Amino acid sequence: MAVFSATTKAEAVVPHERARIWDALVDPALVGRMTPFVKRIEASGEHWVWSMSGLEVMGIGFSPTFTERMTLKDQERIEFEHDPPASVKERAGVTGWYDLRDVDGGTRLETSLEVCISLPLPRAAGPAVRSAMKGVMATMGDRFAKNLLDHLAAG
Repeated sequence: MAVFSATTKAEAVVPHERARIWDALVDPALVGRMTPFVKRIEASGEHWVWSMSGLEVMGIGFSPTFTERMTLKDQERIEFEHDPPASVKERAGVTGWYDLRDVDGGTRLETSLEVCISLPLPRAAGPAVRSAMKGVMATMGDRFAKNLLDHLAAG
């Protein structure tokens, strides 16, 4: 097994109040419904356990479950770090943050994510795997953003 990682960063001005955006981002069930390829997210104290639906990278399908420790700074910042229980070996994990700031016209939402996955592929497959990962991450990000905006507009 080799470990592969890919990163993404994004920022946008979301035309809604910071408190409404915050409330959406700290609701694990809602985030799970808004995020493509996610079956569910379950909260357990400061941890969120993400269960993904079937993903495919370089012809290898997998449905990872991973545990994130969530650190919340009320209505300002959400940090998450892969933090599985000691007795569990997880094949995927994410480290990153969301940052929210008031600006003219709404809230500046910035994100940074690093996704790591362990796959039964040689390290030499790294460039192709990272390219595939970035494609999946871009799709997830675009669809999550649309779903978040739809949720905020409905609400």
